[in-house]
Amino acid sequence: MPRRQTQGRQYYYRTYRGPEVSCLTKYCLFGFNIIFWLVGATFLAIGLWAWAEKGVLTNLPSIAQLKGFDPVWLFLVVGAVMFVLGFTGCVGALRENTYLLKFFSTFLGLIFFLELTAGVLAFVFKNWIRDQLNLFINNNVKAYRDDIDLQNLIDFAQDYWQCCGAHGPSDWDQNIYFNCSNKNRSREKCGVPFSCCVNDPAEDVVNTQCGYDVRLQEVKIPSLDTLGCVNILLQLLFFFFALSVEFPQYLLNFSPLFHL
Repeated sequence: MPRRQTQGRQYYYRTYRGPEVSCLTKYCLFGFNIIFWLVGATFLAIGLWAWAEKGVLTNLPSIAQLKGFDPVWLFLVVGAVMFVLGFTGCVGALRENTYLLKFFSTFLGLIFFLELTAGVLAFVFKNWIRDQLNLFINNNVKAYRDDIDLQNLIDFAQDYWQCCGAHGPSDWDQNIYFNCSNKNRSREKCGVPFSCCVNDPAEDVVNTQCGYDVRLQEVKIPSLDTLGCVNILLQLLFFFFALSVEFPQYLLNFSPLFHL
């Protein structure tokens, strides 16, 4: 700290330095991260609420007994990452805390590196990824009726992307309620879920029985989605990979706050 002497006395005075970053940049980053933080907290709350409704929170060992993919994991994992990133970025930008900002940028850099590595491996082992997606979808087809959240997720995906099963409607023969075996006494025997049907825009009410008996040889298949979901999901994975790689890179270069 500079000082000067006047008639035997020492006076200390502070030198004013202008702000190292503009207020606009600082508060833009703060506003973005507080939204990110709140969205992450919302995702976490939804995930915990869903598990509470299914009784998982009161019986944690039941997590290992869940068949198929539980969509709640998406909310919990994504929510936790967004919550941590949003908190550190929000507080770090507001307080110009170098430790929090370095943690924030390091976390983003790690995510960027992992995504880049995963993308390169997915491109090199594309056939293996396709096989794993096929196995993943078929395992969830088998567990279609075991979990209501999984059932709703599959119905949404098949209806939205207009696909059916991993490679086509015949994949639903793996499900105990839809297979064509003589032991199956279900009314849905040799059928598919209603989400595999092509919706008639003239009808306001969804026909949940449109998939009954559609895989019987003597029955003429009605308007049915015959495209498998594997290729669509593979294209979406590469699209989101490209998008997610660009986002952390843009955010890391967005503000000089990271170089304090």
